[in-house]
Amino acid sequence: MEGFVYRGVGGAGKSSPLPVPTDLGPKEVLINITHSSLCGTDLHFLDTGMALGHEGVGIVEKIGSEVTQFKVGDRAGAGYIRNSCGHCSYCLKGQDEYCYERSAYGEKDHSTGTFGDYYVGLETYLHTIPDNLASEFASPLQCAGATVYSAIISSTKPGDRVGIIGIGGLGHLAIQFSAKLGFETIVFSTTAAKEEEAKSLGASEFYLLGEPEKITKPINTLIIAGNKYPDWSKLLKKEIIARDANIVPLSAPSGPIELPSWPMFFDGYNLITSLVASRPVHDEMLTFAAHHEIKPIIEKFDFSEDGFKKAVDKLQSGKLRYRGVLVKA
Repeated sequence: MEGFVYRGVGGAGKSSPLPVPTDLGPKEVLINITHSSLCGTDLHFLDTGMALGHEGVGIVEKIGSEVTQFKVGDRAGAGYIRNSCGHCSYCLKGQDEYCYERSAYGEKDHSTGTFGDYYVGLETYLHTIPDNLASEFASPLQCAGATVYSAIISSTKPGDRVGIIGIGGLGHLAIQFSAKLGFETIVFSTTAAKEEEAKSLGASEFYLLGEPEKITKPINTLIIAGNKYPDWSKLLKKEIIARDANIVPLSAPSGPIELPSWPMFFDGYNLITSLVASRPVHDEMLTFAAHHEIKPIIEKFDFSEDGFKKAVDKLQSGKLRYRGVLVKA
């Protein structure tokens, strides 16, 4: 049987034949993809020839002889990390996303992507979709949701005030998770018109990014969810960001991170990176999202080359609100 997958060719997603295995490995699962969401990371690979997509959800069509976590007909999600060694110090600590032998999107397995009709994954790197979480909403959570949830729970403690910069593809989810986790959630944006939306998502306070000095009490964790770094000279003040606070950039804009050394040192700020989520945290995120009815704001597109192009064009133009999901008819 032959299927297809979209590969990054000439700045676009082009359909390419992909053999669908008739015999699966003992731990492999064959998924018929029904929904796949576009992530900003995908844009970096539009000229590489590799298979695209790492936010996919579909129906299990076939399982290997030793698979116990899925059965035919189940819904499963596939994300950024596809495999790891299982025995290094990172894997044994539950940090498989940092394994030196990991298979991560864009690094290995360049013929594996969720923008296709079928996806073969290892059962332990696939994720059960809760019954009350629709596939169109579960799809963006496979990377964006896992990324912001992991960043928040790993950099906060009870009673913290969490600041979030940006109300886009990552930020609108970070606001929801932070608020539902019980944190005072303070949103910074360059656009005053987004205040109403930010508060509808759960923000307790809203400030323009150019006027952070108006904050009434400093924050303890700052999640940078936008595609640009802020003016650090304005933000890194103890009246705005509390001493010993954690600063967590979630995207990787081009160019260096240039931080003022004096406040970094004397106010004890901690710069922390966060890469998607470990497998147990990913599963915990899906359960939490389903229970608290956390949903990404999405726009749906046809699961076709034309639909993919429209989603990419809208994302690149900055007009996508906020995750583009390709949906099979």
